[in-house]
Amino acid sequence: MLKNKSYIGISFVILIFGIYAIPKIIGRMENNNVVQGDRLDKVSGSKSVDGKLVTIGPAPKFELINQDNAKISNDFYKGKVYVLEFFFATCPSICPKMNANMVTLQNDFFGNPNFGIASITIDPVHDTPAVLKEHAKLLGVKSSNWNFLTGDKEYIYSLSNKGFNIYVGENSRVQGGFEHSGLFALIDKKGNIRCRKDDYGNPILYYDGLEKKGIRDIQQDIQALLKE
Repeated sequence: MLKNKSYIGISFVILIFGIYAIPKIIGRMENNNVVQGDRLDKVSGSKSVDGKLVTIGPAPKFELINQDNAKISNDFYKGKVYVLEFFFATCPSICPKMNANMVTLQNDFFGNPNFGIASITIDPVHDTPAVLKEHAKLLGVKSSNWNFLTGDKEYIYSLSNKGFNIYVGENSRVQGGFEHSGLFALIDKKGNIRCRKDDYGNPILYYDGLEKKGIRDIQQDIQALLKE
């Protein structure tokens, strides 16, 4: 009799879990959020606990071609605080928002020679220097320290996925044919990746380039790094 009651109790717990959890899991799958993981999910709600920015380590070195057909490497940004993103010019989904937020950052720090931006395309076949130059013009780019970069596709994907550990990939089933995270990397004057901490004291690694809070956070942290 007791054993039967135990089985009934366990079945009830499983039923309640199913009612609560399964719709959420299905919803995440339908919205293609499964690949993000908890770390990316927490980015938009992060904040620094003690006000100190964490040093993650040196940013990966790179050398690419910008919108003016000039070779640009990480040496260009020595002594500068800069923000780096991966995007593509024909992106129909998150890139326009990312680029618009980058324009906001440009305008906030315009005239400061110690601030820069690097926007690296994940569709270099289409995004030639000429295409990127026109794209920059349409966005209203006016900073000489904002480079739109292109180059070898495998090199760029390795730089993103293995170097920065910011996911990019091709997927014919999504709009535009490419997947990427929408995250911004923040690099200090010495070439180190920096970030704030979340509510639990863990480094967030990268900033949400889509949400207002993520942009507010990175604005504050750029200001802090410019003073270092």
